[in-house]
Amino acid sequence: MLVVHTIAALRAALPVPGTCTFVPTMGNLHEGHLALVRQAAAHGLPVVTSIFVNRLQFAPHEDFERYPRTLDRDCEMLKPAGCDIVFAPDEHELYPEPQTFTVQPDPALADLLEGHFRPGFFTGVCTVVLKLFNAVHPRVAVFGKKDYQQLMVIRQMTRQFALPIVIEAGETSRADDGLALSSRNGYLSEDERAHAIELAQALRALADRFRAGVGPLALLETQSMQALTARGWQPDYLTVRHQLNLTAPTDADDRNGAWVAIAAARLGATRLIDNLEFNV
Repeated sequence: MLVVHTIAALRAALPVPGTCTFVPTMGNLHEGHLALVRQAAAHGLPVVTSIFVNRLQFAPHEDFERYPRTLDRDCEMLKPAGCDIVFAPDEHELYPEPQTFTVQPDPALADLLEGHFRPGFFTGVCTVVLKLFNAVHPRVAVFGKKDYQQLMVIRQMTRQFALPIVIEAGETSRADDGLALSSRNGYLSEDERAHAIELAQALRALADRFRAGVGPLALLETQSMQALTARGWQPDYLTVRHQLNLTAPTDADDRNGAWVAIAAARLGATRLIDNLEFNV
């Protein structure tokens, strides 16, 4: 496995565009990331995994400085998973000058849910992903469904810029008790980890009640968030949206179709996200 730190070295290793698959990460890897790498490797092309903690997608009060940097450990995990090249640029390599040109995603998709609670987040995500795409030139890029809205935003950006890249979704990897794997799970105390599964349970309960039609969504949201709050959580959102475009159901909907229950909530100092796709 080759580890490179510059765009020039990456392009020297992959001189022909469109001949690799790509998994972008911020490092501090876990089994969920490795599952995406294995999925990328199944295409039979060289696999590039990037490791870069992107300042542009962190608000000033968020955890950019304390986000774990574990490059040596990450590389040890990536090689047996099928990664061929690790692209680990430093900040100056990817942003050699102030990034005054940015990608502004469609506010109809990017300004709700995560975008509402983290203004500018998807601008930072799209800008770095576009730069990484231009550095790597992949044929296929794999993104996890755990970051559900991010996956949709990246798909829309790729389509609208006519990028010759297939965006492939990877299923959410979970611990034995059902907690969605996340690098931020490492921030949880032992007691918080025991309670963290409650977010996935709340999504399942909300989906079941929505499917059963026991009340309007606004009431179901309120009840679900109150139940989480009573257990010590600080929820940002817990809702049901159309899988196609993350719009909310209307009174005209008969609730038949493909939906996603989606949530973000803070447990102690750690903010967790999760989602659950379901059909009615």
